[in-house]
Amino acid sequence: MRCMDTSAIKLLPGRYCNSLTEYSRFVTREVNIGDVAMGGNNPIRIQSMTTTDTMDTIGTVEQSIRMIEAGCEYVRITAPSIKEAQNLLEIKKQLRQRGYKTPLVADIHFTPNAAEVAARIVEKVRVNPGNYADKKKFDQIDYTDAQYQGELDRIYQKFAPLVKICKEYGTAMRIGTNHGSLSDRIMSRYGDTPQGMVESAMEFMRMCETLNYYNLVISMKSSNPQVMVQAYRLLVETMVAEGMNYPLHLGVTEAGDGEDGRIKSAVGIGTLLEDGLGDTVRVSLTEEPEAEAPVAIALVNRYVERGKLKGERQKVKGDVTVEENLSPLTFDLLPPQYNPYEYKKRDTYEANAFIGGHMVPRVVVDLSKENLKDASVLNAAGYLYSPLLDKYNMADQSVDFVYFGDELPSFNLPSNLKQLYNYKTWKKLADKTLCHPVFTLTEFIEADDQSSALNLVRIKPADIDSDAFGSLPFSNSLVFVLETDAAHGMADHRAFFFKMEELGLDVPVIIKRSYSFNTQDSELKTQDLQLFSATDLGALLIDGFGDGIWIDAPEVDVKTITSTAFGILQATRSRISKTEYISCPSCGRTLFDLMVTTQMIRSRTSHLKGLKIGIMGCIVNGPGEMADADYGYVGSGTDKVTLYRGKEAVKKNISATNALDELIGIIREDGNWIEPSLAE
Repeated sequence: MRCMDTSAIKLLPGRYCNSLTEYSRFVTREVNIGDVAMGGNNPIRIQSMTTTDTMDTIGTVEQSIRMIEAGCEYVRITAPSIKEAQNLLEIKKQLRQRGYKTPLVADIHFTPNAAEVAARIVEKVRVNPGNYADKKKFDQIDYTDAQYQGELDRIYQKFAPLVKICKEYGTAMRIGTNHGSLSDRIMSRYGDTPQGMVESAMEFMRMCETLNYYNLVISMKSSNPQVMVQAYRLLVETMVAEGMNYPLHLGVTEAGDGEDGRIKSAVGIGTLLEDGLGDTVRVSLTEEPEAEAPVAIALVNRYVERGKLKGERQKVKGDVTVEENLSPLTFDLLPPQYNPYEYKKRDTYEANAFIGGHMVPRVVVDLSKENLKDASVLNAAGYLYSPLLDKYNMADQSVDFVYFGDELPSFNLPSNLKQLYNYKTWKKLADKTLCHPVFTLTEFIEADDQSSALNLVRIKPADIDSDAFGSLPFSNSLVFVLETDAAHGMADHRAFFFKMEELGLDVPVIIKRSYSFNTQDSELKTQDLQLFSATDLGALLIDGFGDGIWIDAPEVDVKTITSTAFGILQATRSRISKTEYISCPSCGRTLFDLMVTTQMIRSRTSHLKGLKIGIMGCIVNGPGEMADADYGYVGSGTDKVTLYRGKEAVKKNISATNALDELIGIIREDGNWIEPSLAE
């Protein structure tokens, strides 16, 4: 089987969506999955995956029903061997008898014959090109072109029978690339890169098209949202260059649980939804699967009313209609420095040696409406006040600026905390040490007094084209606070950054977003804040835009706002302030209680600021997906765990009873352990 030579295809940076400066959903081919079609003009579909043993028919059926009632439109079930694949028939039968017609998806790794059985039973199969007829042993192999083609021919022979069965039975297929399970063949030629992820999928997609099979859905998953976003963007551009536009399944693997899992998922998934990409969403949380659907629904619902679907032109490829979305004028004015497939922080000057330049992004919180007679109000901002000692201790997540507006605190403030006041109030302060003014654009232009250190000027994207903006007295003390009231605020902000690049302005920018909520439920407010701000701010940070973030949410407590802000910076790898847990969402392959184990490991290691610890239920997603981690805890058998240092397995098949102590021992050996009492 000969695959298309793509070496001559020229990719134009940025041509991966309809528009970078306004919302427009990218229209893909419609794919039928049972009675629930995906892509085209269909809604963005919601799905999740069972965590039960697939041989536990009743347990899997009951859990599937809970998932469906929570909002899942597809239910995915693992089928690691033929016996599980065969039992999908009984699971499907019982679901149908109970009135549930939701399409089922078989999740396949390593086992082509299980996939071939499942494809005759369920509405869709998912295969991973990294381990379907390919291998991963972390071997580096120097292939000649002939040898590489020989490997593709071998894979084609194993893959073609599944494609033919899917064609015969009308079964859809997801070709799901995982960053952590790229085959040795792909890794040897393309490295551990988004390009390697894309090519891994494209090889299988080209094979399908050779066989005239087009009922495909594609995914590019990673536990690193930055890698995940870059891979999906590159995938779309590559597909368009080859005349393809298959639906996209969006997801961040091993996102974790709680706040971390929601923020990390929103950074990756939300960034792509903002660009109009995505036809189905799965939020992978280390929680019960029915907890995933409401999170995915909250993410997706923002886009239901945001824009109308567009299908501007059509061309015919064989007997298949392919929608073309991209406008040739959309990206003509992009700054040459912008590359959506590589991270590069925007170049700015350092203002007061504190913000901008190579500094980590700064965090601002608003305390102007809090009780400013009580020093403990700063606890929520990460400055822990001790009344007995009358002093402050800084937490790992302590903010950099506190905005007091026109209010004056009646207590002594920490000696390193910068304060922000509205200009007229700042001007009256007798002691301006660590105090900085916040101006409107007009105030700054007309001001007869400015700070010699930092001057923050509130601005909206449209202001950059105004006469007032042209009158600005620029200096290295100037910092913009970029606000927006646009419905598609992220794109509004991004357009401003593009214009700044075009004008050659290197002023540091604090991105500010304000939120209000249509619910009285405090938990839902918290979740919506996490999801929406992680989307709006994270999408910009992933592209290197922003020198600080300011989340304004009067209905949410300051402690949650602070934690969310630092969570977004952590998820975008912009600023590391805590231990990161790369934990899988569990499935029928999991060899221990993942939620309990994750919490156990977190309880003893969460003070190790900056470390990444992978917690994986089995070897399928284990060694690969946590390759980005410093240490790994992977289920390798019943009551057995294998511990990793990076990609190296250092202790194999040890008792789960002692595994956490052994992991801590490895961390200690490496000099990375800190006693909890010393970390406080």
